[in-house]
Amino acid sequence: MTRQIGSDRHRCFNGSKNSPGVGYAKAIAHHGELLQGVFEGQDGRLHRGLLTLPMSLRHSQATFWPSKEVGVRTRPGDRLKASRAALATLEYLGLNGCGADLTLESDIPVGHGYGSSTADVVAAIRATATALDTELRRSTICRLAIASEAASDAIVYADQAVLFAHREGFVLEHFGDEYPPLVVVGFQDLQAVPIDTLSTRRARFDIEEIEIFRVLRGLTSRSIRYQDPRLLGQLATMSARINQRYLPKAGWDRALELARRSQACGIQVAHSGTLFGILLDGMDPAAATRANALADQAAQAGFSAIQVFAINTERRMFA
Repeated sequence: MTRQIGSDRHRCFNGSKNSPGVGYAKAIAHHGELLQGVFEGQDGRLHRGLLTLPMSLRHSQATFWPSKEVGVRTRPGDRLKASRAALATLEYLGLNGCGADLTLESDIPVGHGYGSSTADVVAAIRATATALDTELRRSTICRLAIASEAASDAIVYADQAVLFAHREGFVLEHFGDEYPPLVVVGFQDLQAVPIDTLSTRRARFDIEEIEIFRVLRGLTSRSIRYQDPRLLGQLATMSARINQRYLPKAGWDRALELARRSQACGIQVAHSGTLFGILLDGMDPAAATRANALADQAAQAGFSAIQVFAINTERRMFA
C-alpha cells in the first residue's frame, strides 16, 4: 500500500548531495516489560508508561532503496507501519514527494510481545535516515515511531533503562544507567495465541495500584543505581502480578513456581502479550548452568518457544 505525499520528485532525484542513497539499519526485539502501569510526569499528569526488557537475540533489518516512484512500497507488502515510518522520516527531513522500496527481514515472532512491529518501524526510520547520511536522535525516532504505529516501546534505547510513555513517545524518566546483569529464561504461555496489542482493552488501574506503581518506580531507580538484579526481579514480579488481573496468563502459577524453585530474582511478562521471563543474576558464576537447567524444566512444564539470553553481562554465556 502506497501513500501519495506530493509530486516534487526532483527534490529527491536531481543528483544533488540531498538525494537519498541506499540505507540499511536494524533494530532489536524486546521480551515484554519489567514494569508497566501509569506514572506521574513532569506536568503533574498521569501517563501510561513501561520499562522494556531488551532482547538483542532477535532483530528486524530494513534496507531503503530510493525509487523514482512516489511513496514507499515494502517487501513483504503488508508492512504498512514501516511504510508510514519511512514516509514520516522523509517528511521530517524535508523530502516530501520522495519514493522508495523498503525491504524488511525479521526473525521476530508476531503477536506475542516481542515488539515485532516497533522493531520494523525503528529499523525503517533508521534506514531512511541513513540513506540521507543522517543520524536521528533517539527522542526523534520515538516521536516518528508513535506517529506511525500509535503505541511503541523503548527499544531504541537498547540496554539503557528508561521509563517510557509508550502511547505518547517520550521518556518519563531516564534512570541513568544500564540494566543490572541478567540472564533471562524466556518462553511463551501455555497454548499461546497471538495477541493484537492495539485492539487489547487498556487496563483501568485503581488508586491503590497507581500508588504501587509509584513505589515500583522508586524501586526501579534504586535497582539501576545499585545494579541490583534481585530488586529488579522483585519489582518486575509485582508488576506482572498486577497485570495478571487484566490480561491473565494461563501458565502464571506454573511459571511462578519454576521461578521459586530455581531461586530466581523474579519473573517478568509481556503485559500485552504471551511471554514470561524468569530472571537470574547475571553475575552468578553458575548463571549459565542454572539457566539451561531451568529451560529444560520449562519445557517439561509445557511451555514453548523457550529462549535463554543475557543482558549486560561481561562474558558470552550462550551461543
